[in-house]
Amino acid sequence: MSFTAETCVAMHIGDRKEQQDRVALFGHPKRSGLVMAVLADGMGGHSGGAMAAEQVLIRARQNFETYAPLHETPRELLGSVIDEAHVVIKLTRFTSEQDPHSTAVVFLLQQGKAYWAHCGDSRMYHFRGAHTVSRTRDHSLVGELVRKGRIGEEEAQNHPQRNVLLSCLGSEREPRIEYGCEESPVAGDCFLLCSDGLWGHFSDSELATTLQALPPRSAAERLIATARERSGGIGDNISLAVIKLVPPA
Repeated sequence: MSFTAETCVAMHIGDRKEQQDRVALFGHPKRSGLVMAVLADGMGGHSGGAMAAEQVLIRARQNFETYAPLHETPRELLGSVIDEAHVVIKLTRFTSEQDPHSTAVVFLLQQGKAYWAHCGDSRMYHFRGAHTVSRTRDHSLVGELVRKGRIGEEEAQNHPQRNVLLSCLGSEREPRIEYGCEESPVAGDCFLLCSDGLWGHFSDSELATTLQALPPRSAAERLIATARERSGGIGDNISLAVIKLVPPA
């Protein structure tokens, strides 16, 4: 492994009354070289969305702290976070008057390899320099229309039904979990987790070039400032986590 990781998490409430996104990044308490990032975009009435997103982070931290790579695969760990958070969020519907839901993106860096899983329309990007190596597929109505070729990426950005999700945590249906892996990341690679409050204002190349040009914290500040400018006073919550691989000192 010929790199180290520079990281950053950042949030902005946007023009909403409440911050319903959650994002965190943490190392394993007992094993070096293990890093997890998790991001959730909550939905569902006053404080319901925040509660749902918070459950994703709680489950991620708890499962990661007991994670033993000899007995569990990265895929099993990532899937357990999303599946178990989904069950807890569903149960809260019976003890509250809210209808909480959440997206989830969970990322793991282990022994020089990157793994991720997601459900909903929060995204994980893998950039190599200014090139987009991969990007998660949105579990949304508009994402499906793009995949079927019925609308283009530009049209999708302003589609009136952009926020209609086909899969999320807390709904009656089991969450649709998609997995990804990068077996051979290299110094210069950058992984970005973000909610639609951020990615909805940028092209992939804009995100890539900003993250390539700046250290994670400066890049996060610039991206949030630009998203705020472009949101025209009706901006959503913003959250992001950056994991940038750099040559060892």
